[in-house]
Amino acid sequence: MDQTIPPASVQEVPTLAPLLRFITCGSVDDGKSTLVGRLLFESGGIFEDQLQALQRDSSQHGTQGDAIDFALLLDGLQAEREQKITIDVAYRFFATPKRRFIIADTPGHEQYTRNMATAASTAQLAVILVDARKGLLKQTLRHARIVRMMGIRDVLVAVNKMDLVEFDEMRFRSICQSWHDAMSDLEFRSQHAIPLSALTGDNVTSASAKMRWYDAGSLLQRLEAFLPEAEPAPAFHMPVQWVQRPHADFRGFCGRIACGELRTGGPVRVMPSGVVSTVREIVSWSGARPSACAGESITLTLDSEIDVSRGDVIVSGDAAGEQADQFEAKLLWFGEAPLLIGRAYLLKIHAKEVSATVTAIKYEEDVQTGARLAARTLESNAIGTVNLSLSEPVAYLPYAENRDMGGFIFIDKLSLGTVGAGMIQFALRRAANLTWQHCEVDKRARARAKQQPPLCVWFTGLSGAGKSTIADLLERRLHALGRHTYLLDGDNVRHGLCRDLGFTQADRVENIRRAAEVARLMVDAGLVVLVSFISPYRAERRFARALFQSGEFLEVFVDAPLEECERRDPKGLYAKARRGALGNFTGIDSPYEAPEAPEVHLHTAWRSPQECVDELLARLL
Repeated sequence: MDQTIPPASVQEVPTLAPLLRFITCGSVDDGKSTLVGRLLFESGGIFEDQLQALQRDSSQHGTQGDAIDFALLLDGLQAEREQKITIDVAYRFFATPKRRFIIADTPGHEQYTRNMATAASTAQLAVILVDARKGLLKQTLRHARIVRMMGIRDVLVAVNKMDLVEFDEMRFRSICQSWHDAMSDLEFRSQHAIPLSALTGDNVTSASAKMRWYDAGSLLQRLEAFLPEAEPAPAFHMPVQWVQRPHADFRGFCGRIACGELRTGGPVRVMPSGVVSTVREIVSWSGARPSACAGESITLTLDSEIDVSRGDVIVSGDAAGEQADQFEAKLLWFGEAPLLIGRAYLLKIHAKEVSATVTAIKYEEDVQTGARLAARTLESNAIGTVNLSLSEPVAYLPYAENRDMGGFIFIDKLSLGTVGAGMIQFALRRAANLTWQHCEVDKRARARAKQQPPLCVWFTGLSGAGKSTIADLLERRLHALGRHTYLLDGDNVRHGLCRDLGFTQADRVENIRRAAEVARLMVDAGLVVLVSFISPYRAERRFARALFQSGEFLEVFVDAPLEECERRDPKGLYAKARRGALGNFTGIDSPYEAPEAPEVHLHTAWRSPQECVDELLARLL
């Protein structure tokens, strides 16, 4: 393995060396918490009362008999102690005469991969543990790829539990070769392997007499000697987190500087509006100051009264001020439900929150080999490269240039749970080349010509509930009244526009996305469009609603019990699904998420289609 970091014993480290943030990661039971506990203990990072509590806890919950169980120093949750695993990230500060450190002990279970990724997003170095008995496991390799994905370019591979393999040099060399073969595509700046035993302390803070064949420095010596890579120096960027207005004579824009430096009197631009102004004052907790730099939290006041809101980004006047609404990005997916192309999620980047969809999954990365795999969805803990489309442009920098301006998270719109973390690689070319073409004849003009308000009436319900029947009757009645209408029926659309789609969850999402976009164009043409689709998922119906202005979308829940729909079974589909001849059929082996608050709720089990149409007409007219 490439030893690009010189041993600490031969490298001078300044007394006031900068703070080093690093993580420990790797597969479950590789000894991460024990290693961190041992490191803190031997470096004097444990207070006397903590040591007494650790000794007491070791006798009650420990796994080392009468000896101290150092893992308990980090694993403080009751569930962690009961299961003898790490669940949450534990942060600890410690210092030596040569350096200060913040260490993050991360969980190894696949279920808690998101916690590990969160810790990696702020670290400069990763210590990846490997059990000397088991070698490289799938989760070890996944963590290595996440580490690189999060921007960490330097790793220390701690081959732990060497005491359980009799401190065998050949076993250590074999693991080093396996690592080199598996990680050749990740382009780490430096990587160094250290044989050690966290349990016995060999090679943790000082050289081990039991492994004289290794003489390149202990783990602590390597940490003290590490010199971080010089960060790129982009121009000043500060996302606005809050607009402060304590009284009429003060209006300040608060935020944490993502990169660059700013001085009083310097020119700035507000993105995405592009409005230019000048810095009147820079204020921090200590008062007014002449300048500020990356990492500092400040309040800016400007010479001119301009519109600045939370989520805007203030950049220096000479900055390019990049913004776009379409990107290629790397994405780590950790939602329990798979990522679906076309489904709308919330995307949060710096202080900005927008709606976003994945328009294409270019490939998924095999976590063991790095091979690029074709994929139509991403399952939990998968890593992929995707194309994103945002509802509006956002100011950004590529993640490789700045983590704060290029990193984002995905949030599920229904549960509001975080389901993914991503890194912007670059804006898609079409994002800059495409602009909205202004048309003199707009929706309002078309509606006046047709003498009707445009509207989308969206029918949803199980197959056999009566959607198509009611929609057809309603269109006939509206046509007789002189209204300009069009009916989009689910089956008819699948003969043309959506004939390439099947009935998987991902295909259903794309089916509704296309239908909603077509309906939006028809409403823009001034029509009353009737959309009759099962549309089983709330998320896609929310997406459809969001395409229309207030008052232009009417959700109609055509409600009939499953038993009644099966009794009717006009197309014989339920019978096929029950026989197993038709897979992914809504209501049988594919879910239907009923509307929670539709504008119109039609119970068709005991009402005739004509009665339902009468109610709808009364609502529309």
